[in-house]
Amino acid sequence: MAMSDTFHFYEPRLGHGLAHDPFNAIVGPRPIGWISTRSKAGVDNLAPYSFFNAFNYTPPIVGFASVGHKDSLRNIEETGEFVWNLVTRPLAEAMNQTSANLPPEVSEFELAGLTPEDARLVAVSRVKESPVSFECKRTQILQLQTAAGDSVPTWLVLGEVIAVHLDRRLLKDGVYDTAAAEHVLRAGGPADYFTVGVEQLFRMTRPG
Repeated sequence: MAMSDTFHFYEPRLGHGLAHDPFNAIVGPRPIGWISTRSKAGVDNLAPYSFFNAFNYTPPIVGFASVGHKDSLRNIEETGEFVWNLVTRPLAEAMNQTSANLPPEVSEFELAGLTPEDARLVAVSRVKESPVSFECKRTQILQLQTAAGDSVPTWLVLGEVIAVHLDRRLLKDGVYDTAAAEHVLRAGGPADYFTVGVEQLFRMTRPG
């Protein structure tokens, strides 16, 4: 680790030397992977994941990282299916409730007062209160590795979006209105989140 007048430099393997690891704050804000799954025993599971994003356009592929071998990952390994649910500002507190560490036989839907609704093409419940849900089929599960080739106890789960539920009120002349949806995004601090509003919107046209 080295200090200068301009930059704080560190090597992550040696520690960051700060009050809080800045990595999550720098790579952010990030969409929340609010992932619902169903166990082979038929128990609905719902959990938020900080590392989530889209990775392909056609076909649409989304993915999240499970730090540790958690219930969502086990369920997807067993069934090959999951649903991503959009977290909006009115759902933020409920989402936070679903991050509780519960035994596999307990459903986070009930804990958070959310309504499980059957998806159309996968045998998983989606969050009825969420204005957007993606029904997904697992495409790959990859255990992450270090640059030296050592396994990391984190798994990247990728899934093809095979069906989309989209609240019509968020469509303005056929265009999805992100600001109106009030997306909630994960920031880097221990309890920090952001929302999206019209004041953050600006437009640029690609060259060529």
